[in-house]
Amino acid sequence: MVLAQTGAEIRATLRNGEQLLLTLIIPVLLLVGFSAAPLVNVGGGPRVNFITPGVLALAVMSTAFTGQAIATGFERRYGVLKRLGATPLSRTGLMLSKTLAVVAVEIVQVVVIGAVAAALGWRPTGSPPAALAEVLLLVLLGTAAFSGLALLMAGTLRAEATLAGANLVYLVLLGCGGVVFPLSVFPDSVEPVLRLLPITALTGGLRSVLSEGAGLSLGPVLVLAAWAVASLALASRTFRWE
Repeated sequence: MVLAQTGAEIRATLRNGEQLLLTLIIPVLLLVGFSAAPLVNVGGGPRVNFITPGVLALAVMSTAFTGQAIATGFERRYGVLKRLGATPLSRTGLMLSKTLAVVAVEIVQVVVIGAVAAALGWRPTGSPPAALAEVLLLVLLGTAAFSGLALLMAGTLRAEATLAGANLVYLVLLGCGGVVFPLSVFPDSVEPVLRLLPITALTGGLRSVLSEGAGLSLGPVLVLAAWAVASLALASRTFRWE
């Protein structure tokens, strides 16, 4: 039942034009645009090496947070969650299905974005086995953190407020999370605060592993883990199914 519901969630996401725009088209356009045009000074080295990890982090956020928050908010409003929760598929199974669907869509995003980045000249650094494990850890923690925030928002706000809030947060974090703009462009007094954001931690961790060959540092892991624990704990206490 969980796998069947997971398949339904994946098909619903990939058939939804707005979701497809959010999860694939916008990240790819940002990757191509900021890699090809000198719109922002990213320091030395190929521009695509700086942009790609940030776009991968943005893709995770777009699926685990923005898309999931909006979809869950409207499912709750129209009684879909209530009806699904009354089926033989338990509510725990339903949430597991949604989580598996998010991970599956993220795999598609990583493959597509990685292929486009490779065509633009991106070559990740670091030892492949170690780098793969570090990237997997960061993506899983980032997914947990953003999913918790999505469920926290969708389970407490009206669907229209969730739609507006999720898109607003998406734009704000895109601009100040180190995705396409280096944190050095912000005032020194603001930079330490920005580093505590989940998107900044995910972007910085991926960039350290994939573009700098420096390996995974403890800071991003702790930030993402803290956001994941706090958001999921709050969501479990406040989420309303109807």
